[in-house]
Amino acid sequence: MSRQNYVFTSESVSEGHPDKVCDRISDAILDTFLSEEPEARVAAETFATTDRVVIGGEVGLSDQAKLAEYMDKIEDIARACIKDIGYEQDKFHHATCEITNLLHEQSAHIAQGVNAAENKDEGAGDQGIMFGYATDETEQLMPAPIHYAHAILRRLAEVRKDGTEPTLRPDAKSQLSVRYEGGKPVGVSSIVLSTQHESEDQTSDDIRAIVEPYIRDVLPDGWIDSDTKWHVNPTGVFVIGGPDGDAGLTGRKIIVDTYGGAAPHGGGAFSGKDPTKVDRSAAYAARYLAKNVVAAGMAKKCTIQLSYAIGVSEPLSIYCDTFGTGEVDDAEVELAIRKVMSLTPRGIREHLQLNKPIYQRTAAYGHFGREPDEDGGFSWEKTDLADALRSAV
Repeated sequence: MSRQNYVFTSESVSEGHPDKVCDRISDAILDTFLSEEPEARVAAETFATTDRVVIGGEVGLSDQAKLAEYMDKIEDIARACIKDIGYEQDKFHHATCEITNLLHEQSAHIAQGVNAAENKDEGAGDQGIMFGYATDETEQLMPAPIHYAHAILRRLAEVRKDGTEPTLRPDAKSQLSVRYEGGKPVGVSSIVLSTQHESEDQTSDDIRAIVEPYIRDVLPDGWIDSDTKWHVNPTGVFVIGGPDGDAGLTGRKIIVDTYGGAAPHGGGAFSGKDPTKVDRSAAYAARYLAKNVVAAGMAKKCTIQLSYAIGVSEPLSIYCDTFGTGEVDDAEVELAIRKVMSLTPRGIREHLQLNKPIYQRTAAYGHFGREPDEDGGFSWEKTDLADALRSAV
């Protein structure tokens, strides 16, 4: 029997964290290419450090002339991302940092395995395993620690950008240790919040006075009590932040991007990858399936694993684990999944409508637990498959 009383911790990082700056630029490049051609191939990687951003990877459009045209837009895309995040530091400024574009055309050897042909469907862009997870402990069917760690930073970003808290700066991290009783989240044993700020004269106490009201507003009533430990800017001054303080790289926050460590992770990052890459699209599909299993009342929590081989269309395996909370056998859920959704790369993209410029918004505050957008963003968060799954079992 699983433990019922324990403390579990998850962290989040803000859109101004160096790695998230890189994720944002990579996904903005992806959106730009998908706006031109829904079948565009993109695998964009970004590196950022003091006064410099380097972009590399592979891109592909059917029109070579258009490809060259879009290559010329990369620098402007990166600067627009940095400006929107809010970096205007002496050693990392959207207008003055050096941008190096090393993107090149997609490898023909990769394309031949992935592209559809007369005798085969579109294959997976790589081998790998992908996981999806859902739990009924929050309304969004997400683990509480990562959900609220994201919510804190999202709220602080809002008040920073609208001018309510002008001394806050873009780089920030949060961490919540959540107490569980009877298997349900009931409170917070510790809160860690580190945020970049304007002046070296501001103390940790000053920063806590700024952020504490927003943290209390975000967390459920009663979760903070006299025993909750606070660690706000525990190292003291945090004025130098972002890529000037620490280098950033696309894809280094995969646990922050997913379930905060509450579920397995296949190891593949998401940002900068077009939806033919199953690292991304199959992870979205696995979340979609797990969420619909829980939304259908078939289990209180659920993990789905999918596996693929490069160039092969159908998944090699589908695995379901409902941790003893299932209303039906896990093997029956696996069979039902095959009935209600095609899990080929093409099937996933078509079902979830992933060939749209919807990815830049995923680059910070989590790819999961978000509200579906009218234009198709976060389509994998819909629960429109619940009835079909119930019928299939």
